[in-house]
Amino acid sequence: MKRSVSTETLSKMFQPLQKAHQAFACVYPGPRGDRQPVHTVYGGAHLFRADTAARLGEKAISSLNEYAPDFVTFARAIDLPGADNFGVAQDSVDALARHVEKDPEGARREEPAAWFACTLYQRVLEKLRREPVEDFRIDFEDGFGNRPDEEEDRYAASAAEEVAKGMQAGSLPPFIGLRIKPFNEELRNRSARTLDIFLTQLVEKTAGKLPANFFITLPKVTIPEESAAIAALCSRLETALRLPAKILRVELMIETPQSIFNERGQVHLIPLAAALQGRCVAAHFGTYDYTAGRGITAAHQHMTHFACDFSREVMQVALAGTDIWLSDGATNILPVPVHPAGGDPSRLSAVEITENRRAVHQAWKLHFEHVRHSLVNGFYQGWDLHPAQLVTRYAAVYSFFLESLDAASERLRNFIEKAAQATLVGEVFDDAATGQGLLNFFLRAINCGAINAEEAQKLTSLTPVELQSASFAKILDGRKK
Repeated sequence: MKRSVSTETLSKMFQPLQKAHQAFACVYPGPRGDRQPVHTVYGGAHLFRADTAARLGEKAISSLNEYAPDFVTFARAIDLPGADNFGVAQDSVDALARHVEKDPEGARREEPAAWFACTLYQRVLEKLRREPVEDFRIDFEDGFGNRPDEEEDRYAASAAEEVAKGMQAGSLPPFIGLRIKPFNEELRNRSARTLDIFLTQLVEKTAGKLPANFFITLPKVTIPEESAAIAALCSRLETALRLPAKILRVELMIETPQSIFNERGQVHLIPLAAALQGRCVAAHFGTYDYTAGRGITAAHQHMTHFACDFSREVMQVALAGTDIWLSDGATNILPVPVHPAGGDPSRLSAVEITENRRAVHQAWKLHFEHVRHSLVNGFYQGWDLHPAQLVTRYAAVYSFFLESLDAASERLRNFIEKAAQATLVGEVFDDAATGQGLLNFFLRAINCGAINAEEAQKLTSLTPVELQSASFAKILDGRKK
């Protein structure tokens, strides 16, 4: 066909656009395909032990056994749909649980609401036994407080020793790290000293190794210079300790209004992350410091306040398309009894037992709703502060994935078929990001334990190799051959 502009002319004309696209891709490479934890559990550094994760799981199971010993009680506590219509006789509860285990598809057809509640309960219990904590942060900030230098030095060294023991015993959670104090004028030297002592002691005890997925959390970041300062410190420590370059990765806590907008009214998140020079792995929203900084009174500081929704939306828009994970904050109303038994339940009256159960159930329901709110709005990670919150963390995450499985499966199957057909006839399929998003739904569900790989394969028609690739583009490329 006759043309007016040659291929060579177009190539030269588009060179600036090509460079601009390359620069854009460096800032917005798209979401990572590796596993993101569904939560981070914070605990004071003075309390951390090599077996902390296992002990938290035991406490979570104990709370479940005491306050919701069966799926009916638990379903009613968190207000699952249809829970009020479930049978209450223990023999019928046990019979349905056995039926779900033996014939899940039959139970699902005959009693879908009860099947869902029972399946959810069983999978939460299994998770608490197998992997109760996905991510733990050894806390030298709010959970530790301000202590004399000698005391913080001692706990920095002892925390490193416990992490080394956990590495040797295989008892650490899949993700772990520590939260240091802010890099403000008052605390930056103390913060740097703690990080230095911890890493120096740890590397000495582990022959130069760090735990897998080790992150450093920097709280209350307000200006890019704080990010740049911790990046410089990490670089110096890597050199001094002979660690691989860029192995020390940092999470930023977005918990001040100035973290969202700078003094010029510009969105501040990309500059804060960019100043870490490739080390930024996540941005965590700090609910209570942020709302306090907004002048919101304590009675109204909570996860679903409009001020929090606004800031989380800004975080999502600013960091969309980057490889930076987002995490929501914590529910600070904890599922604890109002009448402590002191290890002897016989000391409690019937009224006190009832009030304890009501208090735990109310806190579970609130936490469940908060986690669901985060998930619906695209935050797949959040903070937990108490072992009993592990129960509703996994219940909320699992219910979110389980109830959406059928629709997501159909969409992904149709999407792959459409994309594969386009590539077979020589067309460019330019909506791979949507396909990757659908695939990520299943990868997240598998990683957290909501479903297993076999269930995902059956639902999506993807092979084990395709699922393991974690890449929609690779799946399409493989199906062209």
